[in-house]
Amino acid sequence: MSLSAMSKPILYSYWRSSCSWRVRIALNLKEIPYDIKPISLIKSGGEQHCNEYREVNPMEQVPALQIDGHTLIESVSIMYYLEETRPQRPLMPQDVLKRAKVREICEVIASGVQPLQNLIVLIHVGEEKKKEWAQHWITRGFRAIEKLLSTSAGKFCVGDEITLADCCLVPQVFNARRFHVDLRPYPIILRIDRELEGHPAFRAAHPSNQPDCPPEAAK
Repeated sequence: MSLSAMSKPILYSYWRSSCSWRVRIALNLKEIPYDIKPISLIKSGGEQHCNEYREVNPMEQVPALQIDGHTLIESVSIMYYLEETRPQRPLMPQDVLKRAKVREICEVIASGVQPLQNLIVLIHVGEEKKKEWAQHWITRGFRAIEKLLSTSAGKFCVGDEITLADCCLVPQVFNARRFHVDLRPYPIILRIDRELEGHPAFRAAHPSNQPDCPPEAAK
């Protein structure tokens, strides 16, 4: 095995990025040691747009993960890679239908909710309308997720074991609170979020515990 394949993974991350956050959770749950290279989405117009980082991630977004001698982008794809290459401490159920349910929830969040309130979209929406815009799309997505969870949830999103769906859900709840979405209509989402907030892997991945978290945002 080459030295690059044996070296500790490097996660290019932004403290408040929910996409980076879900990968941090998965890495922590699988107990994979990794280093973080912070990429500010704000500083100097966004470090993700610099030529050096564009070589890492042509989409000029976070996260990117350097692991096993490869560079991977897109958070859900990264999490699937971790699951397939490191099946110990699994984050996908064995049951085929339950696996589909995990992917279903991941896709609703990662494709149908989060991108619509992402920084690059909100910049185009404009300061005056961004809160209303984000609330609309998060509320729309949470209605669907709550319905899905009504048939799939046990202690967590799909049954009683933590899965990749939970890795996606918790950061999105944080985003909902950030944009002052009324979460009272979503009791299952809130229950699962409360269940996971004290878990060591989730706590370590929280934005307030990241090396690039501004002091005023730490708690």
